[in-house]
Amino acid sequence: MAASAPVSAPPAGSPRCSADERRRETVVRIREVTSRRPAWPISSMPAELPAARDRLRVRLLERIAPDGTLHEPCHSRVLESALALPLLRRYGSSVAAQRLARYLDHRRRYVEPLDRLLATIVLDDARERDPDLIDRIITEAPQFTGTRKRATLEAIFTACGAPPPRGAPLDPAAFSTTGLHRWAEVQVTAVKVILATATRHRELIGQDDVRLLLATQQRPWVWEADILIHLSVLHALAGMGGMDDVVALGVAKLAEHQRHDGGFPFVTDVDTWCAATAGIALASAGASRQYLMCLAAALAGKQKPGGGWSFTDRAEQTDVDDTSVALEFLHTLNAPAHQAVIARGLDSLISVRGPDGGFPTYIAGTPSEPCMTAAAMNALSIRPKHYGRVRATGLDYLIDRQRDDGTFDPDWSASRLHTLFRVVLAADRSTKARRMADRAVRHVLETQNADGGWGQQTGSPSDAISTAYALIALCHQDDPEPAATGAGYLIEQQQADGGIDSFPDSIGPRPFVFRVPLLADTFSLLAIGHLTTRLEPSALDVDRRAKETVFGD
Repeated sequence: MAASAPVSAPPAGSPRCSADERRRETVVRIREVTSRRPAWPISSMPAELPAARDRLRVRLLERIAPDGTLHEPCHSRVLESALALPLLRRYGSSVAAQRLARYLDHRRRYVEPLDRLLATIVLDDARERDPDLIDRIITEAPQFTGTRKRATLEAIFTACGAPPPRGAPLDPAAFSTTGLHRWAEVQVTAVKVILATATRHRELIGQDDVRLLLATQQRPWVWEADILIHLSVLHALAGMGGMDDVVALGVAKLAEHQRHDGGFPFVTDVDTWCAATAGIALASAGASRQYLMCLAAALAGKQKPGGGWSFTDRAEQTDVDDTSVALEFLHTLNAPAHQAVIARGLDSLISVRGPDGGFPTYIAGTPSEPCMTAAAMNALSIRPKHYGRVRATGLDYLIDRQRDDGTFDPDWSASRLHTLFRVVLAADRSTKARRMADRAVRHVLETQNADGGWGQQTGSPSDAISTAYALIALCHQDDPEPAATGAGYLIEQQQADGGIDSFPDSIGPRPFVFRVPLLADTFSLLAIGHLTTRLEPSALDVDRRAKETVFGD
């Protein structure tokens, strides 16, 4: 059995990672989720797989700060950058505005039609909008968000400088805040104010609307770490008049997040999501328990009062996705100190469960979604006896929502395979959900590209993150060859620094994609961790006698 690759120790002085602890290489084991299937011979996998795993593991470990946090600011995006330019020109630094203009000029040379159009509007004062493009974008978002999404796009074009929409009057349904979580409530209100001001229907703006928008500007940082909402609020307030001081302060907060390329991102950070997913991936790859305990302690400290987690410590709105993955990671360590934290987290999940057995993304009473339901099923599986009935009804919900081709409705990933792998894991121990899982796996098998990888959609070029999702699902079928060729593709994407290159995958708000580079490393390592559960005993340093949860029971 080969020795584990050495890793760089966190800097000295960490309150949770002492030097003595770092010298003890206590390995966290991953629980085998495929024990009913025959082991694959190690010779069936690419010979480079162990080295690729070790390099990825080291790369992720080196990203953990002394206090156990793992920060990963997302990259610039044209959507926010285009909205920022008019504000910077009016209220901000001319140098910052010039840097931003150069970024947008560079990005409009790319093929993404929305990026090109928004950049052209703000740079050339173009008086155009593309109704067909708006229609196409709306079809990519969940149906229940369609009316709001159309209004949001119209407001974005208007704020960037295009003429306001003509023709039909503003749809009141687009501005209803009933049943919305806090982010959507503020965004919808800002959209209403932008469009009402531009179309000279100020009678639609109430004092409560103004108070809500102003309340987001009370703290010295961007509200809820959401730059898109922050920009929308600033445009709404700027258009009303008499708010110049407030808007100027808001633009100053915005300027703190200008990226090195001159652009602005969707959100300021995604540290909680990155830490939770990286923790699970590192556990699957045999990382030292002491490193994982550092990561877990920091993550436990970010639990919100209601028991859930958000995507970053600066946001208060919790969600099922972050909460589910945080719970799975904390469970892998089986630490007494985390048991109360886990119990509160499980309670927070149950509190948003829908009457249909499914789970929404944010708050109770909103539509359930397949991906969030699968995420919750995987988290609740850490207490299988206690939540048996809840999981059964959740699986029924998923069975009813599966499409004929084995896929599900779009989620928070640009890849259709994201929901698929989570559903396969959720169904692993269920006899009645076996057919659903088999259909999902069959879709994966039938859509593998000639280069061995998978794309975000059927027929799309292969990318590392989609391939990682596919590989996790393929661990739940018997033929090693598709997994081996997929692993080969994944290894080919590894860079000299050990990282994995991939297309942007994360979505927010739907259907807009943003880039978080670390997630390609994380999900690639997680996929390799799952592959090790299918290999013969002693392969890749994985002890098959003691396994724990890894992104699904």
